[in-house]
Amino acid sequence: MSFDIAAILAVDGIASGAIYALVAIGTVLLFSVTRVMFVPFGDLAAFTALTLAALDDGKTPGTVRLVVALAALAFLMEAVSLVRAKRSAALPRAALFYLLIPIAIAIIVGLLAPLTPPLPVRLLMALILIVPVAPLLDRIVFRPVADAPVLVLLIIAVALHFALVGLGLLFFGPEGIRTQPLTSWSTEIFGAMVSGQTVCIVVAAIALSALLYVCFEYTLVGKALRATSSNRTGARLMGIRPARAGTIAYVLGSVLAGVSGLLIAPVNTIFYDSGFLIGLKAFVGAIIGGLHSYPGAALGAIIVGLLESFASFASSSLKDVIVFSILVPILVWRSLASVHVEEEDEE
Repeated sequence: MSFDIAAILAVDGIASGAIYALVAIGTVLLFSVTRVMFVPFGDLAAFTALTLAALDDGKTPGTVRLVVALAALAFLMEAVSLVRAKRSAALPRAALFYLLIPIAIAIIVGLLAPLTPPLPVRLLMALILIVPVAPLLDRIVFRPVADAPVLVLLIIAVALHFALVGLGLLFFGPEGIRTQPLTSWSTEIFGAMVSGQTVCIVVAAIALSALLYVCFEYTLVGKALRATSSNRTGARLMGIRPARAGTIAYVLGSVLAGVSGLLIAPVNTIFYDSGFLIGLKAFVGAIIGGLHSYPGAALGAIIVGLLESFASFASSSLKDVIVFSILVPILVWRSLASVHVEEEDEE
């Protein structure tokens, strides 16, 4: 392998790793705050890419109907819960959050889609349309079983992924898409051509990571999320509502998934079921980081991207096998390095 080829593979790997980093950070965020391993994270990224492709063609994306259906179901479940708890006074607020805002977003996007607005507007439309999806799924699927064991939540998340794959086929169809690059600019670095799309991916990943750091360190919302992830019971005693913190985490997760989808749409051909591999590779990166460290998750995702790029050069048919195989030594090492506590026998 020559230096020029290695440089090209490294650039591709860093670009892929930056996308995986956003998904991995979102995965760690949701897991630490809500204890949910949100398997459908990659599905949201794929849906965002498919939404952008529909907007580029001047069509109303299937995400509009998906958001309307989820909003109606989420509000119905919240209304029933509030009535049973004799908290009917909270119904207007629930209607605003779970019904009116998501449907208003869907209507606005549906009306603007046939007009084919400029690219920055289409990017914003695709992003804001995907943002309500994760919080609505949280209310429908995870909120009723929030106190269940982590394994049960994981099984539910896997089932939700398969449900979303079916909905993706229903709303978007089986055709794959690849959108136009965000910019045609390119340059040469160390003998490798670096496209403007790659630069956008890396810059977006760094910028969002920096914004999340500022949020967690210097804002009350970020500190509330950190407190909830550290100790849910202690956070509740300090006046922090874990359910509300979870909703905020899902909103942030939707933003990260949406940006990932916008960035990956011009790079790879995306199908309705492409999100699983995206989320799974990001999960490998999160595992490398230990599922508790945001910098560790980002670094692990970059490693996964580089390994995938070089593995595809060695054997394109085995690249996924090589990437997922690194989980075995990592999990074995973590098992040996962790402190095991023997449970005392009950008397």
